[in-house]
Amino acid sequence: MSTSTPVDRLEQLERRAEAGGGPERVAKQHQAGKLTARERIEVLCDAGTFAETDKFVTHRCVDFGMAEQKIPGDGVVTGSGLIHGRQVFVFAQDFTIFGGSLSEAYAGKICKIMDLAMRVGAPVIGLNDSGGARIQEGVASLGGYAEIFLRNTLASGVVPQLSAILGPCAGGAVYSPAITDFIFMTEATSHMFITGPDVIKAVTHEEVTKEELGGAHTHAARSGVAHRAFADEAACLAGLRELLTFLPQNNREDPPRRPAAARTDRPDREDARLDDIIPADPARPYDMHEVIKHVVDDGGFFEIQPEFAPNILVGFARVDGRSVGIVANQPAHLAGCLDINASLKAARFVRFCDCFNIPLVTFVDVPGFLPGTAQEFGGIIKHGAKLLYAFAEATVPKVTVITRKAYGGAYDVMSSKHIRADMNFAFPTAEIAVMGPEGAVGIIFRDEIAQAADPAAARARHVAEYREKFANPYAAAALGYIDEIIRPRQTRPRLARALAMLANKRMERPSRKHGNIPL
Repeated sequence: MSTSTPVDRLEQLERRAEAGGGPERVAKQHQAGKLTARERIEVLCDAGTFAETDKFVTHRCVDFGMAEQKIPGDGVVTGSGLIHGRQVFVFAQDFTIFGGSLSEAYAGKICKIMDLAMRVGAPVIGLNDSGGARIQEGVASLGGYAEIFLRNTLASGVVPQLSAILGPCAGGAVYSPAITDFIFMTEATSHMFITGPDVIKAVTHEEVTKEELGGAHTHAARSGVAHRAFADEAACLAGLRELLTFLPQNNREDPPRRPAAARTDRPDREDARLDDIIPADPARPYDMHEVIKHVVDDGGFFEIQPEFAPNILVGFARVDGRSVGIVANQPAHLAGCLDINASLKAARFVRFCDCFNIPLVTFVDVPGFLPGTAQEFGGIIKHGAKLLYAFAEATVPKVTVITRKAYGGAYDVMSSKHIRADMNFAFPTAEIAVMGPEGAVGIIFRDEIAQAADPAAARARHVAEYREKFANPYAAAALGYIDEIIRPRQTRPRLARALAMLANKRMERPSRKHGNIPL
């Protein structure tokens, strides 16, 4: 007869669940440079705040000898905790148990925690490290994935959804992170792909490594699937914690404002260094990061997708303690032109900020859309329209600063007054026109220049005249398209004042099921 008590049995089950796949598999996880699921949660959440759910759930498969292989928790740790004292819900896949493969019961645990997050109104964080569907369960496992995808979709725009890829994430499994708002990866250990290198080689005869196909650098710089790549798991998890400081808990809340006692950067601070950042020569590039750094609180800019489409910058910052989303052309890359990738990157970011009540601050220096057959054949018309649609649809406070060029349709697209920007400022260096002076003169005065005794002198004279008349902010200001022409050093106080004025902005969209963005 057993002499164990109910408490003994509980403790045995707890030890079995917390042991994961056992010491050997845990050791292999560490040798691969990876933490275990529980270790990751300990790093992610505030100390001692994580409360686990469904700790003793096991799979229900009886085929292929699986009936004898039941491990409490079944390969995923789920529960709730606090990050910076705020509620979050977490699931962490455990690669030490069946390679982290997803079963029907495992999927049910994730769905349960996502449903609870929706009811409570708090972010969901997924720590992904899985070999994919558990093949022993067949279609039941595939159905489990679809149940998760559905919840990702229903939660979109309701609570923030963050994904960390900390190991393999392959096949259909990639679509859950893909629907979430942000994907962070680690450089040495994470991979994402639909079909692996072996399948690609068999079908297309292409030789490709896992890193080339789906590594962190590939997705952060080339495909745009990942929003940030980090050196290791500790940095990745710290990045998730920092990102959450800019975000509200759900779509019914405003983002958190840093308390006055914690703010050391005065909102009325003027910065004379901004006066010299924009080159006198309009053809010379400069780094828009420098403008942002001198404007936002303490120079802090949490950039999103820094390696992808570097001709546009997006990310989070604070102005007078208020969380803001920054969108900015980057003259140091492709002269700040909008192309397909830049349009996609910025449109997705703008829509996220609009979902979660985060004001948008846009810095404009854009000579137009990138010309070329590759862009035209790739659908720049459709993709550029996504950014236009995103800005026009957004109802959050929108403040725009034109630092230099704002030419053609790109002027309209970049949060212009015409698509409901609330406050539009311009530096004296701003050039707001249909096109640049050189191009305009080449069209308007083509015959006259060709027939002139000194064509170069004639062109120079007309360029100077065009620049004086059109390539400045004063015509736009006279029409009310620019609310104020400001000295660069005044940018921070003007933004702080505008954001304070717009803090209670309310705008309703027309009644409809949803719009039809040009996907």
